[in-house]
Amino acid sequence: MERRHQHTMKIALAQLNLLVGDVPGNAARILDAIDEARSAGAGLVAFSELALCGYPPEDLLFHAGLREDLAAGIRQVRDASRGIAVVIGYPHREDGRWFNAAALFAEGRRLHLHRKNVLPNYRVFDERRYFAPGTDADCVDLDGLRLGLAVCEDVWEPEVPRRLADGGAQLIVVTNGSPYELGKQPEREKLLARRASETGLPFAYVNQVGGQDELVFDGASCVIDGSGRTCVRAEAFAEGLWYCRLDVPGGEPARPRRGDLAAFMPEDEEVYRALVAGIRDYVRKSGFENVVLGLSGGIDSALTLALAVDALGADRVLAVMMPYRYTQPLSLEEAESQARGLGAQYEVLPISGMVEAMRGTLADLFAGLPQDVTEENIQSRCRGMLLMAISNKQGHLVLATGNKSEYAVGYATLYGDMAGGFAPLKDCTKTRVYRLARYRNTLSPAIPQRVIDRPPTAELRPGQLDSDSLPPYEVLDEVLDALMLEDLSVKHIAERGFEPGVVRQVLDRVRRSEYKRRQAPPGVRVTQRAFGRDWRYPIVSGYRPSRPQPHSSLPGDA
Repeated sequence: MERRHQHTMKIALAQLNLLVGDVPGNAARILDAIDEARSAGAGLVAFSELALCGYPPEDLLFHAGLREDLAAGIRQVRDASRGIAVVIGYPHREDGRWFNAAALFAEGRRLHLHRKNVLPNYRVFDERRYFAPGTDADCVDLDGLRLGLAVCEDVWEPEVPRRLADGGAQLIVVTNGSPYELGKQPEREKLLARRASETGLPFAYVNQVGGQDELVFDGASCVIDGSGRTCVRAEAFAEGLWYCRLDVPGGEPARPRRGDLAAFMPEDEEVYRALVAGIRDYVRKSGFENVVLGLSGGIDSALTLALAVDALGADRVLAVMMPYRYTQPLSLEEAESQARGLGAQYEVLPISGMVEAMRGTLADLFAGLPQDVTEENIQSRCRGMLLMAISNKQGHLVLATGNKSEYAVGYATLYGDMAGGFAPLKDCTKTRVYRLARYRNTLSPAIPQRVIDRPPTAELRPGQLDSDSLPPYEVLDEVLDALMLEDLSVKHIAERGFEPGVVRQVLDRVRRSEYKRRQAPPGVRVTQRAFGRDWRYPIVSGYRPSRPQPHSSLPGDA
């Protein structure tokens, strides 16, 4: 039998920050990357899932105008594939149905089209709403390399890689739109290593990077060899091209050579980088240049200010202190100290006149009624009104500073501290906020130590502390993680050593606060389950998670 000649091929992974819906703009960036890869001597350049339209396009797929833009973009990529092969993801229309596809172009022709077989429909994914599943998993010959294509979820199950291996593939290129969440980077590589050990094949995995609404894509594209070893790993949260040289023996799996191998980041750095990317891209891609936020002298607004300055630059950030009679001198001192230290614009707008005017307007209607949280919320809503007025007049995006713990149990004021266009800390519990503040200070002084050390308080009444209304955050956050990340019941959470009454109180507050969260701004998703796309509970419901349950359990319950 004749043995085919061994050769080498240089491949490029194009890890780009694209904008959903901007097909002409995305196509221009893709063409630039093709030119760069060709100039670097690459024989193949691969792009991410649905790169032409950006991921996830959602209901934009229903618009005829997008189809016209896609057709033009595909022609541009096809025509650019001279002297280099291109693997790219885009929505493919066929027989009245959309497919999530990856195509191979070379020498001005489309050589192969793979339609995604496995459509995810969990957490933030709902691809079955838009796409039909593909059924084929075939290979194609490219300059002596037998190539298989797969799209993201196709490799999370063994079937598509197995079929490509059976078809004689020497390399599988995987286009991806895989959002960031804690622990996702090593999880992806372990999965790819498992597929490599099952098939004996190398995988070239290319992911997009950057923020898109609540989602942040971390990139971290990689090449895994047939033994499961990572040979190339792109830097997370960075845009660019990463290269790998393959040895291609005749009739055997390609052998990637070792190249650039970015290190995994420590957890706090990883989350912080994700938040910075989320803020930067949401602001930039929404067409804003500047942001404004309320700076209270507390830990949440202090961390949000540091993040905003790191994401956008100090000259694009306006911090506003809005004191009332309950604002402590420490809050005023540390808010100004932090803003000046970071170089952000800083203004002080007292709200006493607004609050008293509003209370005066309501005096007759509220006559004879005791003071309660209503008067506290008036303060918060006056602050929200000022920030929104600045936004309207000066064109700044308002950053809300609430955290996941507060949004979970409703410890936030609608149209007050929840007012804003983006909530960077929406998926960060209070305990994580403290961790991130300490991490940020290891880079350079950014958050005053007295702000980190002081007990958390909303300062809406004399001597108020968060602990007056909530369990200690160390307890609250563990209960919330057990509920949101593990879907545990009161009984099972209490078995971890928590007081059952406290657990019931927390779960009841989570249930009652759904109507607030539906009106909250979007925020960066950093965990496996965030409030937003992957938290879909009814606002009105007769279910009570704290209601005592019968001893009998459902089939499969333990």
